[in-house]
Amino acid sequence: MKSPYLSELQPNQTIQGTFLVSYKDVRQKKSGDPYLSLTLTDRSGELDAKMWDNAADALDTFQRDDFVRVKGLLQIFQNRPQLTLHKIQPVPESEVDLADYLPASRRDRDEMFREVQGWIAGMSNPQLKGLLEAIFADQEVALAYRTAPAAKTVHHNWIGGLIEHVLSLCNLAKVSAAHYPHIDFDLLLTGVLLHDIGKIRELHYARSFGYTTEGQLLGHIQIGTQMVLDKMRLMPDFPPRLRELVVHMILSHHGELAFGSPKIPLFPEALLLHLLDNMDSKMECMRSLIDRDPHLTGEWTGYNSALDRSALKKSRYLDGSPEPVIEAPAAPKPAPRAPEPTSVFADKLKGALGSNS
Repeated sequence: MKSPYLSELQPNQTIQGTFLVSYKDVRQKKSGDPYLSLTLTDRSGELDAKMWDNAADALDTFQRDDFVRVKGLLQIFQNRPQLTLHKIQPVPESEVDLADYLPASRRDRDEMFREVQGWIAGMSNPQLKGLLEAIFADQEVALAYRTAPAAKTVHHNWIGGLIEHVLSLCNLAKVSAAHYPHIDFDLLLTGVLLHDIGKIRELHYARSFGYTTEGQLLGHIQIGTQMVLDKMRLMPDFPPRLRELVVHMILSHHGELAFGSPKIPLFPEALLLHLLDNMDSKMECMRSLIDRDPHLTGEWTGYNSALDRSALKKSRYLDGSPEPVIEAPAAPKPAPRAPEPTSVFADKLKGALGSNS
């Protein structure tokens, strides 16, 4: 069993352990000598690490997504833990258990997939039910669906994150459809189960989370749309108009053209899918932001670009004494615009216009 995990480390200790390098950058000190800036990860979290001395000897011994054994001193720098590395050496993949290094859902993924099958079994629309059964009968799709993360970084970014996100939406959809009786629950549920299916091919997650070449070129909306259309072509009796509704829900689930949707939602189930998807992703993003924030003191997290804000650590705020700084950190402001160039002619023209106003 791996030891220690990053979550177990304490400041002012000499640390020895094996971690995954999820970020690597070679930088220069003022002297011109190189130093290493790394992010080390395991399934419990991530840690900023710096190698200030003898970095030139280690530069080419490992790469991003390699496993390394390190020795260093954990200290607090700018209210965040930082590991100063003294030694670093690569570790063969054969010597590690991959499950120790990638975050994963706490729920059993096979159990979650059976829950998905239960939602499908309860549907009353035979065409939609048949479509979903046909898609998930593909064992390659079914395995990837219960393994893939829901995103690279923003929300549910762990093994099994996609199916966990989908099941959360299934429950939200059930409550919402009961509140709005004009909603076709089977259609909404189909959109929930299929809206992110393209992520099983958009993302790779062998060691770290990133985008496949197909994902970079097409994105999960286009990939998912094509996957569903390919399956529909094998079902000649599938109603064409129902096909258009299902495809529209996939195409529009990001809600706005500016957010990557080729279409905006144009009927109630499509709009509700977008709203539920946006709510669930945002709530998970904020929960994760608060839980994983590396700042050791203070009531506010760092700024999060996905949420466009910092978040209040409510428990710390309620339990602690008032902080000397009470305002949340603001988002970075753009640099002021440089004054426009001027000329003698322009100054005279402005003066003439001003005198006639």
